[in-house]
Amino acid sequence: MNTQTHFEAVSLEGQHLRLEPISYEHKDALCEAIRDGELWNIFVTSVPHPDTINTFIDDALRAHKNGDGLCFATIDKASNKVVGSTRFMHADLANKRCEIGFTFIAKSFQRTYINTEAKRLMLGHAFEVLKLNRVEFLTDYLNTASRDAILRLGAVQEGVLRSHKVMPNGRIRDSVIFSITNTEWPDVKAHLDSKL
Repeated sequence: MNTQTHFEAVSLEGQHLRLEPISYEHKDALCEAIRDGELWNIFVTSVPHPDTINTFIDDALRAHKNGDGLCFATIDKASNKVVGSTRFMHADLANKRCEIGFTFIAKSFQRTYINTEAKRLMLGHAFEVLKLNRVEFLTDYLNTASRDAILRLGAVQEGVLRSHKVMPNGRIRDSVIFSITNTEWPDVKAHLDSKL
């Protein structure tokens, strides 16, 4: 039985990308990725502005220290560029579940292998190393691109959490919740491997 109670600060490496635990060494490159497409201006997401990147990194490091999860810098191996970030969050390892979220990718790397391989690496770690029973994904009800991307991973939509979150601009967001379970993982893994 897995008795791990926190996320170790491990790097995850695939064919095309590497996920490194976030640190202040990634600060300037993260800002560059965020500026590629002015990601902070996207109405249906909560991407940090480059001016608030210190707070973003502080919050990520604090969450890891408190056992809430692990935030990564997403690095494209071909260019050795930081192209975004993603994280394990809202961890409840005692009940063998966590969420994957707070993902953003530079505009010039969207709709490429980046998101698929990052999720493949994270899900593999969650189900095969941490032995979790469930991984959740939440997104804004209005973010149809994100909802479609989560479905393409092989996740199952479970429902809508109404008036779930207050967005930075004050809008009250409905969130759509999806999940993948450990019994579904072998088929989802084969699906993601075929896409890569």
